[in-house]
Amino acid sequence: MWIIAAVLSAFFAGLTSILAKCGIKKTDSDIATALRTIVVLFFAWVMAFISGSVGDVGYIGGKSLIFLTLSGAATGASWLCYFKALSVGDVNKVVPIDKSSTVLVVLAAIIIFGETENLAAKLFGTAILSVGIYMMIEKKQSLHSGKDKSWLLYAILSAVFAALTSVLAKIGIQGIESNLATAVRTGVVLVMAWFIVFLKNKQSGVRELDKKEVIFIALSGITTGASWLFYYYAIQNGVVSVVVPIDKLSIVVAVIFSGIVFKERLGIKALIGLCLMVLGTLVIAVWA
Repeated sequence: MWIIAAVLSAFFAGLTSILAKCGIKKTDSDIATALRTIVVLFFAWVMAFISGSVGDVGYIGGKSLIFLTLSGAATGASWLCYFKALSVGDVNKVVPIDKSSTVLVVLAAIIIFGETENLAAKLFGTAILSVGIYMMIEKKQSLHSGKDKSWLLYAILSAVFAALTSVLAKIGIQGIESNLATAVRTGVVLVMAWFIVFLKNKQSGVRELDKKEVIFIALSGITTGASWLFYYYAIQNGVVSVVVPIDKLSIVVAVIFSGIVFKERLGIKALIGLCLMVLGTLVIAVWA
């Protein structure tokens, strides 16, 4: 069952990118992020209730709360940048860059936390993954972005903030049940997302939302929540070194659906790059 749960986690994570892009054709990406986070927050607290950790909220220490808050802020920044990148660029280009956060996390773990066990395998895997990312994004111009390459900057920032999220969360989650930590972090994301909306004076856009796109935004929140539920079930009941690489292969799901829904085709070079990304991820997660 835990293997099935891991596969479903990857499936829903990949599907999230497609639904999110469908929901931001007309809708501002910042507003979409804020709305989507409401749904994700609901799922996060559902997980906390299921795990029975809600009663431990009052026992979270000051240091942990600070780092969980910083982690949530980084998550919010990552989601805002990711949605913006999806609104401008192609899914099969944005997602690989976003997944490069894996490389940054591995390097950060080596430098900051001293996780040097099987160092050669980790460095080899990150090298393969990096080459795969380059091959997927380097060759041809995005179909939907024209000469606008701002998607690249936002995708890179998304990956940087996502990596920062993991580093800060690792520090803040010590001694706290993971589902409760996720719920607290998601609450911070929600506050940050709506703060950005009001800061940019975009709140009036909520009244002008396209109903069809709202449905897609809500669905992307639901798939994110579902992905988290299956992921934590798999982690709790299965082998972590097997669950993690399966979950990271959500990029394959995203690329397949981007071809079906948005007609985004991969050339030979990009396809080889995708294979290298899969191989690099497996090397990092299994052999490292």
